[in-house]
Amino acid sequence: MDIHIGSVVVGIDGSAHALAATRWAAVEACRRGLPLRLVSAVGWATWSPIGLPALGEEYERGVLLETARAMVDAAADAATATVPGVEVQREVRGGVPARVLVEESAAAALLVVGNRGSGGFTGLLLGSVGVTVAAHAHCPVVVVRGDAARPVRPDGPVVVGVGEEAEAEAAIAFAFDEAARRGVPLVAVHSWIETVVDPYLVPYVDWESVALEERRVLTDALAPWTGKYPGVEVREVVVRDGAARALLSAAAGADLVVVGSRGYGAARGLLLGSVSQAMLQHAPCPVAVVRSRTVDAAALLEQP
Repeated sequence: MDIHIGSVVVGIDGSAHALAATRWAAVEACRRGLPLRLVSAVGWATWSPIGLPALGEEYERGVLLETARAMVDAAADAATATVPGVEVQREVRGGVPARVLVEESAAAALLVVGNRGSGGFTGLLLGSVGVTVAAHAHCPVVVVRGDAARPVRPDGPVVVGVGEEAEAEAAIAFAFDEAARRGVPLVAVHSWIETVVDPYLVPYVDWESVALEERRVLTDALAPWTGKYPGVEVREVVVRDGAARALLSAAAGADLVVVGSRGYGAARGLLLGSVSQAMLQHAPCPVAVVRSRTVDAAALLEQP
């Protein structure tokens, strides 16, 4: 199964953050040899109770469509200015932004959004739209975070959080592939912290043995992928700390952080785990959220 089919889709809403996401996605599309697809979602005006267009709605739709097309055109200009020659597809669709993007993700290799929005994408991370997209997209989702004024680190590593949950393998597969494409090291972070230990037993716990066992967990998780990607330099980081803090620390200077959508003891019913949420809110660089359903890791391992 080739996880790099389709296009790199970007959600466009006219915000500066969407333009930053477009520039990042243009470079990524070039790396993958895929077209860049710019999509804007337009929510229609209220309809009358009898199902006929409200007065002036046709005019309002026309204005909304014209505005959306102008936003997509501006994003296309930003993309071609960043990567001359990149193939750009433009699409303006009517509908709820989250639903439109999830639908678009079905034929995409990657879905890219900015970390803040305006118009239809307002509250992308803090509200339900961003959570819905990251949790339900049919492909990996990248939220372009970080300070635009931050010096570009083309040699910055790809950082991946490795837990013991089912989502970890898909995140590891994606992270190795991205590190190989960029020609940069992969920093694999596994954290552990004692949560249920009788205080009276703490002095008698062999913490060195615990740390060695946790390191073995990380090494075993990476083993299939180090064999498939022998050219990728892997740096294993095992820390006795909370997962979010450990990943945020490792993310300093990184080019990309990769996490699963759940894991690390996520409560049932949450669309995204707490670690994924923390990265989306606070990471200093772009964050990829990879669900197990979006990457067939077993099939990818079988590819030559």
